[in-house]
This record gives sequence, C-alpha cells and structure tokens, in this order.
Amino acid sequence: MGTPWIVLAVLLAALGLAVVMTTPWEPLGGPTTHRSQPERDFSAAERAESDAYQSEIRPPAYAGLAVGLVVTLVLGLTPLGSRLISAVARPFGGGWVWQVLVGGLVVLLTVRVATLAFSAWAETVRRDYGISTRSWAGWVADVGKSFGLQVAGTLLALLILFGLARALPRWWWIAASMAAAALVVALSFVYPLVVEPVFNRFEPMPDGELRTSLLEMAQQDGVPVEDVLVADASRRTSTLNAYVSGFGATRRIVVYDNLLEQAPPDQVRTVVAHELGHAAEHDVRNGTLIGALAAAAGVCALAGLLAWPWLQQRAGTAGPADPRGLALVLALVTLIGFASGPGQSLVSRRVETRADVHALDLTRDPDTFARMQRALALTSHSDLDPPAVLFGMFASHPTAPQRIALARTWAEMHGLPGPADLAPVAGSGR
Repeated sequence: MGTPWIVLAVLLAALGLAVVMTTPWEPLGGPTTHRSQPERDFSAAERAESDAYQSEIRPPAYAGLAVGLVVTLVLGLTPLGSRLISAVARPFGGGWVWQVLVGGLVVLLTVRVATLAFSAWAETVRRDYGISTRSWAGWVADVGKSFGLQVAGTLLALLILFGLARALPRWWWIAASMAAAALVVALSFVYPLVVEPVFNRFEPMPDGELRTSLLEMAQQDGVPVEDVLVADASRRTSTLNAYVSGFGATRRIVVYDNLLEQAPPDQVRTVVAHELGHAAEHDVRNGTLIGALAAAAGVCALAGLLAWPWLQQRAGTAGPADPRGLALVLALVTLIGFASGPGQSLVSRRVETRADVHALDLTRDPDTFARMQRALALTSHSDLDPPAVLFGMFASHPTAPQRIALARTWAEMHGLPGPADLAPVAGSGR
C-alpha cells in the first residue's frame, strides 16, 4: 500500500471518530414516540399543492444533476478534457498556470452551460409557485455571482494543488492536504463577511421589543451576539428563514425581512432559537473540523488515484503534476462528493433535529414551534412525505411533519400540552 493510502486510512479513521463524537444520534435522548402524520397538520389541498410542486421541480433538479455529473465525468475520464485544456491554453503560451486558469475556467463553464437550461427550467417552476420573486435579470445576476465564486474558489485550489505537485513531486500531497484543510477553516471565517453580502443587503434591525427579546434570548442561551440584522431576502424568495452566522466578533443573528413581515414575533423567536442551537452546540466549529479532515483525506485519495497509470491513460495525462489532468481532478472530487452525500445528509438531519430540541428547550413552546414548521413548509412547498431513497440521499433537514411529531414527543416528555392538529377544518376559519 502506498503512503497516501496509509495516511488516507488514518484520516478516515479520524474523520469517522469526529463524526461519531460530534453527531447527536439521539437528540431527544430517546425515540420520537409520535409518528410523522402529514394529514394531521396539512389539509388535503395543501398536501396536493406540495406534491404538485415536487413533481414539477424534481425533473429539472435531478436531470440537471445527472447531466452535470455526466459532462464532468466525460471531460475527466476521457482524453477530451486534457485536449480541451491544452487547446484553450495554447494562445496564452500553454504554460501550466494558463492551463489551470484558462483550462479550469473552460471546463467549469462547459459544465455550467450544459446544466443552465435545467436551472432555468427549475427557476420557472419556482416562479410559477411563487417561491422565487426574482426577475429574470435578477436570476441571471445570481447565477453569474454563484458561478464567479465557484470559479474563484476552484481555480485557487487547483493552482495550489498543481503548484505543489510540480514543486514537490514526491510529497506534494502532504502540503496539499494541509492547504485544503486550511482553506476549509478560512472559508468558515470569511463566508459571513465575503460571500453573504454578495447575495443580500443587510440592515440593523430597528430597536424595539423583538430585537431586545432576541438579544436577551441569545444572552440567556450563552451565545454572544454582536448584532441583529435584517436581510433583504424577499427580493429573491418567498421562503422564510433566519440564521446565526460568524465567529466571535462577527457573530450575528440574521432574520429574513419576509419572516418579519409574515410571522408573529413568537414564531420569529422560535426560528432564531433553532439557529442559536447551532451556535450553542458549536455546529459550525464541528462542521469545519469535519470538513477540514474530509478535505485532507480527499487530497490523499486524489494522490493515490492520480498516480494510477490506468487512470492517467484514460484521461490522457502524465501524472499528478500535469495540469491537463485538472478535469480528472474535478471528476474525482465530484464522485467523492456524490458518494459521501447520503452520509452528509444523515449527519445534517441529526444536527438539525438537535437544534429543534434546543429551540423547544429554550422557548418551552411546542405549539408555536409546530405552527412555525407548518408555515415554513407551506411557504416553501416543501416535500411533506418524500420517497425514502430521495430523502436518504438528499434531505439535509427532517420533514415538517417529522419536526411537528418531535414537538409533540418533546411536550409529552416534559408534561406539557402538545400541539393540537393544525390542518385547517372546512368552515372553521382556521
């Protein structure tokens, strides 16, 4: 076994231990005794509306995912990608830096163009159902911003990777592993300051009873917060949300403007209490640690795979230091990410459930929690009863009926009245 594979095994063991130790496998301390029952809290018409939206959004979403995966693999696992990279870099002199910069840009652009029609199709569905409030010009601008950030981050990583492979032919993967881990940590710190403002404008929440109560709740929860901001999310979506972002001096509560407009204050506090749970339980820190270990392990896996002669022949490259192999690198990273997706989703659902329990412990108001989950589900047309395979592979959060069932179990465990059935009753005015 080569050295990268040995280090990979050690890193995977450390990664597995970190996941096991930081993941709340039983956030309630026991099983959820109430079953998920969408019919208790959503009317037949509401369930039909959700099903209709899901049936229309899935085809473009999954077709785009499949096409992007196929194009990435074709470019990476055949000589087509290496030839394309050589060709587009030739007018610039053909040096390795230009192969990375221009070749990487063209490869990423090729994949994005191949999936663009599916993204537009999905946007049409979101607009038809009132979820997207953007103009088409706004959508184009957001697509451009997202792609620009993707290009900047990917090309930086590729420059570091191939630069180290050329400078340290035998041990490049050690330095690259450490660099990958460091980039993950750095991104966690700069994301609130650099990335979030690209898509939203933020204003301080005006002084008032709600702002004061949110800051007091954070203080009660032992989560230092510097400010409460309002994001102009209604410019692009009708979905409701809030979050806590940043570390230390950059930590702030961010509330969507449409949440403030549409939800009563007690429901806003419930959403923020969930987000405070992530901060109180150090979920960002834990996620950063796991991400850093995963990035380092990924580089070790790349080192072993890129040295494989059969794979080099398939891709038309000459080894790890050959920048024409960047399409192969992107293909392998995509495959690793796709394979690890179900595990990431499972961990994410457990973490989100712990944050729900934290919100219930903090507010001690399961009825408001349940009503908020119902409102969030209705505004986003979320899937109330997804197929098990899709839920296991892609769902980062429990379903709304599962979260309402959690609230009923929590109330039962604490001797409090549980949420009543929330489905509107015909003629009742509910």
